[in-house]
Formats: sequence, structure tokens, C-alpha cells
Amino acid sequence: MSTVRETVEVDVPLHTAYNQWTQFEEFPNFMEGVEEVRQVDDRHNHWTTKVGGVRREFDTEIVDQLPDERVTWRTTSGDTHQKGSVRFERVDDTHTRVELVMEFEPSGMAEKAADVMGTVDRRVKGDMKRFKQYIEERGAESGAWRGRVQPGGGGTGPAL
Repeated sequence: MSTVRETVEVDVPLHTAYNQWTQFEEFPNFMEGVEEVRQVDDRHNHWTTKVGGVRREFDTEIVDQLPDERVTWRTTSGDTHQKGSVRFERVDDTHTRVELVMEFEPSGMAEKAADVMGTVDRRVKGDMKRFKQYIEERGAESGAWRGRVQPGGGGTGPAL
């Protein structure tokens, strides 16, 4: 498994950064190679990506989500094997630190070569910079989901 970690500080309040990140269908607006994310339900998303001319589809499951703190996921189908977490930390009333950590298993020679050459690291770094630009230009989230997803399939629903 390879691990990629990237942190950005965004010039928006904590709840704004977190709320925007929960709008998974907006990811193609700032994630390179992501063509579509379709939210199936509170825990599941279907992804379509095209990287290096290779189109992939896979499903992810949110395994832990705590409003204004973190979203953790893993893949559940497809030949992409990854898991990750994004964490949100209040810096002050108008600034938030966002840290993305992804673990992935490169499949195929092209992905293994891209991993060795640092392509994945650069892509994640670019995605996080684009997220910063996206949310700062908007100034407000495009929506929000404030439910709680607990590890082990525990309850979902609106956070209090």
C-alpha cells in the first residue's frame, strides 16, 4: 500500500469547509480525473474516473463520518483498492485546516509506475489546492449533510 498525505488551510470557517466536502457529487469541480460521483445513499457513492486515458468505475463506502471533524471511506468494488480520511481542524473563526490521507494499492504497470514517479502525490496536492480555490471563491458551501456515520454500520441521520 502507498500513502499520500496533503494538508491545506482554507480561508473559510470550519463548518463551511466540512459542509462542502460532504457534497461528493461536486468533486469533479476540483478533483482531476474524476468525471462523476453519484451519491447512492448516506454511506455509498459510485465513482467514474478517467486517468491517463483509462476509465474506471468503482464504489466507496463511508465508514466513519463525524460532522466538522472527519469523513473516512474505503472502496467496496472495482479494481481500485483504497481507503482514506479527510480531517477538518478549526484554526480560527475564518480559517480551517483540511488534511487528506489516502492509502491505495496501485494495480497494473501504469499505476505502479505513476506511484513510483510521484504522480499520485502531485495529483492529490493539486486536488487539495483546487478545493481551497473552489471553496474560497464560492465563499459558502453548495450544500451540507450533517449526519453521523459510525464504524461498524452504526446509526446515520442528522447530527444534533
